[in-house]
Amino acid sequence: MTRTRLFALAEVRWAAAAVVLFLVGLTLQLLDAPAWSWWAAYLACYAAGGWEPGLAGLAALREKTLDVDLLMVVAAIGAAAIGQVTDGALLIVIFATSGALEAFATARTEDSVRGLLDLAPDTATRVGPSGEETVPVTDLAVGDVIQVRPGERIGADGTVMSGASEVDQATITGEPLPMDRTPGDEVFAGTLNGTGALRVRVDRLAGESVVARIATLVEQATQTKAKTQLFIEKVEQRYSIGMVAATIALFVLPLLWGEALQDSLLRAMTFMIVASPCAVVLATMPPLLAAIANAGRHGVLAKSAVVMEQLGATTRVAFDKTGTLTRGTPVLAEIRLLDPRFTEDELLRLAASAERQSEHPLAAAVVRAARQRDLDLADADEFAAHPGRGITARVDDHYLQLGSPDAYLSEVDVAPWQAVGSLRELGQTAVVVLCERTPVAVLGVTDEVRTEAGTAVAAVTRLTGAAPVLLTGDNHTAAHQLATAVGIGEVRAGLLPEDKVGAVQELQAGGHHVTVVGDGINDAPALAAAHTGIAMGGAGADLTLHTADAIVVRDDLAAIPAAIALSRRARRVVTANLAIAATFIAVLVVWDLVGHLPLPLGVAGHEGSTVIVGLNGLRLLRKSAWRRAVRETS
Repeated sequence: MTRTRLFALAEVRWAAAAVVLFLVGLTLQLLDAPAWSWWAAYLACYAAGGWEPGLAGLAALREKTLDVDLLMVVAAIGAAAIGQVTDGALLIVIFATSGALEAFATARTEDSVRGLLDLAPDTATRVGPSGEETVPVTDLAVGDVIQVRPGERIGADGTVMSGASEVDQATITGEPLPMDRTPGDEVFAGTLNGTGALRVRVDRLAGESVVARIATLVEQATQTKAKTQLFIEKVEQRYSIGMVAATIALFVLPLLWGEALQDSLLRAMTFMIVASPCAVVLATMPPLLAAIANAGRHGVLAKSAVVMEQLGATTRVAFDKTGTLTRGTPVLAEIRLLDPRFTEDELLRLAASAERQSEHPLAAAVVRAARQRDLDLADADEFAAHPGRGITARVDDHYLQLGSPDAYLSEVDVAPWQAVGSLRELGQTAVVVLCERTPVAVLGVTDEVRTEAGTAVAAVTRLTGAAPVLLTGDNHTAAHQLATAVGIGEVRAGLLPEDKVGAVQELQAGGHHVTVVGDGINDAPALAAAHTGIAMGGAGADLTLHTADAIVVRDDLAAIPAAIALSRRARRVVTANLAIAATFIAVLVVWDLVGHLPLPLGVAGHEGSTVIVGLNGLRLLRKSAWRRAVRETS
């Protein structure tokens, strides 16, 4: 997959230039260099970072819309006009950097959507009257039969006609283990065939396959999802229009009443400075940026200030199962002995010795369990893999068969079937072990639950006041077993990606502000549709990581409720900052309107309020802010 490079985007190059020029200007200013040198650097920063939003704002103005970015450019120019060029340049840098990050995130998401389509092979082997032929998958028609060899990706959604194999469907359903596929079973384009060969009847065209629909769902959700704004941006345009109108009135009306031009202009300029939205914006951004930095240090990367603000509005959380609440790695959970001649360790040693040559994930789980017990494994002879069934091997003169109960057990094997049924009721995958063709044990393999999952679910419940919901493509039994283990009451299982999107939209229609946590490609549409999407970073698919609004880098579920709590505190600090800024503005405006506010004092009051709210916001950088957020979840 070809990825967009950071500096391939014009927005990033201009933003980088603005940052460099700002740092140059700041350095020269602090070193007491000639004023013209740092003024030149700052003005170049204005040009590099401000020309694009300025032009976009003028275009919006022609359509009778007052763009916030244009107002910031105008405010920055106004700051320079009264000698506060450093503040104006800082505003330019903030907005240019924000726009560059948004453009880069959008480009990477588009890259990942294109890469998703690469999961499905470009060609398939079609079986016709004249034999096999390789054709583009776009040429396949419904009813065609394709041959899928071991290790190949399946070329189309369809139904198995003949053959048997295990198919890794994690990209589509999220199921942690490859699923045995035999005649009559459904398979999906882009999923990975195992050790057997399959003949598949095509049921859907390439453009209608599940993997193609995932890409479409992500694109639609990304495009149709209304552009989320910071709280201040929702009122800033009206405020700015009112400020501009009031400034013009303060300049024009006194002239009509006979006041001197200089006095009227000075009063209007003072009003514009003290009522400028610059202070309000700078009162909003530092707390959110500080919260982003603090969360990042503790393993949660929020992609923007908007994400950090929106995260705190969460009222319902939806978790994926495999790879999110679980580790996505099969582990041996239980051994049910059926023959008293064997102890658990003896049976596990034989089973692991036989499975050691197998590539199946279930075999790997058995071998790992034996090594964790420090068992000495023997060499296996006559090893053979039987796709869709299991394996056979000879170990220490014992002929062993391991695999699917459906393949190796007969109807008269009552005790083994009882053990199999018991394990399946627990949501485990049953592997039967036969010695000399007699069942001697049943192994229970499951997906390991993260140790912190139950604690994280409880913390989210306390924080939001509503229990999370489990959205999974896995089977109902496994889903309900996991939900019971971690304390989730509402379960929706057997979901395809579009079903997860429907579940999210249903929760949103009920008035909830929904956050979805997932890791797989099949979770990406739901993450895009949610108000906030969080991806598990450890094994997260590229598409999921780029679609998500935030990423849990260390796969620590406990960090999610802490990040929500930190976001809520940041929102409270923003509210306090806005109150402080509004108080300063109100006092200075009334002073300017009723009395005579000297311009230098107006500038000092304006800058003083900015410093106060900035320092207040930076308190969220302290380690104690994260510790307090963690305490709020317990």
